Amino acid sequence: MTEIGSHNDVPENLPEHGSDHGHEAARKDPFANPGLPPHEFRRQDIDPKAARHSERVVTGLFVLSMLATIGFIACFVIFPVDKIVYIFPFGHVSALNFSLGLTLGVALFAIGAGAVHWARTLMSDEEITDERHRADADDQLRENVRQQWITGAKESGFGRRKMIRNSMLGALTLVPLAGVVLLRDLGPLPEKKLDHTAWAKGKKLINSNTSQPLRPEDVQVGSLTFAQPQGLEETQDDFQEQIAKAALMIVRLKPGDIKDKRERDWGHEGIVAFSKICTHVGCPISLYEQQTHHVLCPCHQSTFDLSDGARVLFGPAGHPLPQLRISVDGDGDLVALGDFEEPVGPAFWERS
Repeated sequence: MTEIGSHNDVPENLPEHGSDHGHEAARKDPFANPGLPPHEFRRQDIDPKAARHSERVVTGLFVLSMLATIGFIACFVIFPVDKIVYIFPFGHVSALNFSLGLTLGVALFAIGAGAVHWARTLMSDEEITDERHRADADDQLRENVRQQWITGAKESGFGRRKMIRNSMLGALTLVPLAGVVLLRDLGPLPEKKLDHTAWAKGKKLINSNTSQPLRPEDVQVGSLTFAQPQGLEETQDDFQEQIAKAALMIVRLKPGDIKDKRERDWGHEGIVAFSKICTHVGCPISLYEQQTHHVLCPCHQSTFDLSDGARVLFGPAGHPLPQLRISVDGDGDLVALGDFEEPVGPAFWERS
């Protein structure tokens, strides 16, 4: 078995390229090693003009890759996620997805095509053979490999062909930026968006089932009712986004059963309002145990005590459910006295 090696290491028992000795050996033994065919020089090896042309082609491909990567980043910024365009023959497609796929494909293809064209036209292409060596190389073999590496690097023209080298390094430097930009799809930074919901001072608590304002007499001891802010309608474009933060659960406890003083002060005659969004991963809480005043998240079994500030009793949730301060307005309806004083839902790195 043979492998690529140094030209100087060709075994003596192998026939030389295109020699009569090789043809003679083939006639005597059809299974004999015929050796390598005579080396044919490429046009770029003998014509400096052709070599310069290949160099310009390789450089152009690397530059094209850089431009395509810049186009990828520009498309990511320019096109909105919901923009649909008609492109023949694909039909109606997402402008963002199509442009990202096209520019990234061109960027990667141009790098590969440039590298292949460089290797095929400008790097050394003479085939040489060497006996397969043992896995544990001796000092002489390691030195031979080192010399082969030095020779190969010299023959590749990497140090001499600065235009190719610099354009390749530029393309390889820019392409990873496409992956960095894609990190934006992990979601926008929360900023202060999680600090505020649709609740505000004076907004009535609307029963999510009847769409009517909740009154104290509508909430019985031991019952669990779900509410949403006044003015939030399902027909709104951002309804799902708003209700995901503003969903509320209302329970009525006997005042003597409420252990937490702030919870008692923030309620009305034993009626207390807590966020319905679990503080673990944001699942909606809906399982209420009347005798213990515990609510259970059905996703991962986080359990909260609604009689003690909704503190966590069990499960992976990291902090209590936020409480909404409520009262009664002049119409006798339950109203909010402001927004939640802390972000609802799962913890995040800017939780205040």
